[in-house]
Amino acid sequence: MATVENHLIELLPRDDRRSLLALCEPIQLKMAEVLCEHGEPTRHVYFPIDGFISLVAQIGGRASLEVGLVGREGMVGAQLALDVSTVPLHAVVQGPGSAWRIASADLVRELVRSAALRRSLHRYIYVVMSQLAGSAACLRFHRLGPRLARWLLMSQDRAHSDSFHVTHEFLALMLGVRRVGITTAASALQRSGLIAYHRGDLTVLDRGGLEAMACACYAADRRTYAELLR
Repeated sequence: MATVENHLIELLPRDDRRSLLALCEPIQLKMAEVLCEHGEPTRHVYFPIDGFISLVAQIGGRASLEVGLVGREGMVGAQLALDVSTVPLHAVVQGPGSAWRIASADLVRELVRSAALRRSLHRYIYVVMSQLAGSAACLRFHRLGPRLARWLLMSQDRAHSDSFHVTHEFLALMLGVRRVGITTAASALQRSGLIAYHRGDLTVLDRGGLEAMACACYAADRRTYAELLR
């Protein structure tokens, strides 16, 4: 396992952290692995460490749109803290890596026992709600170029690397646009010297320039998280 920890677990007092981790198992997240499906019972909860997960809304079982990303700052399965066992969104691994996994029943028992865990997860749920609302507004009002820059920054944050693998087809699916739109927007970022892209391998060359290009939603999401979970 990686030495870097999940931030939600790090926030817990030492005894609560030890109690939770004693019930967790280390796993490896595999690229494109589906962790849970919308409408199914929650069987496991995932705390990523150095992998990251896309939260995807599916319409009619065919059309899909990414509405959230989860890395070591968060978790998949927070609905259990609201006494809801049904999975709200399709969750698929976008970046392979390590994670802690805990059975849903074990997490529920820890939630009853640990006030600190309940508080942390309730705050995290608020952050997710804010991000989901922001994503909906971003999709409606912001142009593709700034939205793509925001998505690349979010992915870089969770990949903990300047380079990661992503295809134009996947970006089109995640951002809800046609592939030709992604090609045009990504080419503009590349001509500006912000990224390098070749056969699915993307490298962020100018982090500051990409932040300047991104829509305001990126900074707003980071600010909300920092205010509530520190």
